[in-house]
Amino acid sequence: MEFLTVAVMHLPVRFHPLYQARVWGGRALGRIFPRALPGTDPIGESWEVVDRPEAQSVVRDGPLAGMTIRDALRLRSADWLGPDWPVSRPFPILVKWLDCRERLSLQVHPPAEVAPALRGEPKTENWYLAGVEGEAGLILGLRPGVTPAQFESAIHAGTLEQCVNRCTVQPGDSVLVHSGTVHAIDAGCLILEIQQNSDTTYRVSDWGRVGLDGKPRKMHIAESMKSILFDEPPPPIVRAADSPAVIADCAEFRIRRVPLKTGAALAFGAGEQCRLLSVVRGRLRARGFEVAPFIAGDNALLPFAGAFTFEAEEEALVLVTENFS
Repeated sequence: MEFLTVAVMHLPVRFHPLYQARVWGGRALGRIFPRALPGTDPIGESWEVVDRPEAQSVVRDGPLAGMTIRDALRLRSADWLGPDWPVSRPFPILVKWLDCRERLSLQVHPPAEVAPALRGEPKTENWYLAGVEGEAGLILGLRPGVTPAQFESAIHAGTLEQCVNRCTVQPGDSVLVHSGTVHAIDAGCLILEIQQNSDTTYRVSDWGRVGLDGKPRKMHIAESMKSILFDEPPPPIVRAADSPAVIADCAEFRIRRVPLKTGAALAFGAGEQCRLLSVVRGRLRARGFEVAPFIAGDNALLPFAGAFTFEAEEEALVLVTENFS
């Protein structure tokens, strides 16, 4: 059993998605990717990799199929995240697909310096725009000169759109949204969100909408006002390009955009670091492993102890998330 476990920990690891019904979601994830969505509710989020008390990723295939990410880390944290990783520490990254059929609430996540006092968690996140319909855009930060008093007055007057910075986006764009940045996502965006392991969101406005239960969703005005960084400029957008680039680099993680021509390879050495591989488009195969191809929508954990080479069976684009352990 010990030999089998060590060998398994050196494989790329994929998990079953955890689908989340959201009032602003839809059913597009079942059309864009070869997936069967549960029920009939609008699915706004697919949690691809998560290690939280209320939500546990489950290994999809291989000898560890059916094991939660937490149990796997208790068993082999050194193989997955390196010899210095504390067994009790949760996996630090949460990966989601977002299907935004309606505009999301105007919201903010608390910065690290205020989160404990609010009993919340900081949440810096990166959005990769895999799809954009029509004139969809993003709300990112505040317009120059907006003060806390003006912003709070606009909340009560229903004029928040005059205070926020809205920008247009196209497929392939990416933006790093730090905790403390007020933000929202327009209807028509398909987003791969890679973020700190956190689920703290303070809503400023839900644009007059009611939730799936027909009741207005809870707002968090006091918490939001303490969390918004009013003096910070809006984050820049990394525009789409067909070239390798670092699209996000912060204290919590780094994300690289890696386009691959058909037949091109992407290799990672054993003992370097744990990484996450996200396939935005195309199809890859893992050399040396008898595992199913990696297709658009897949997200895989690449353990610290493993060496991996992926070959593009067709033109592909992947994101590599690293520097989190």
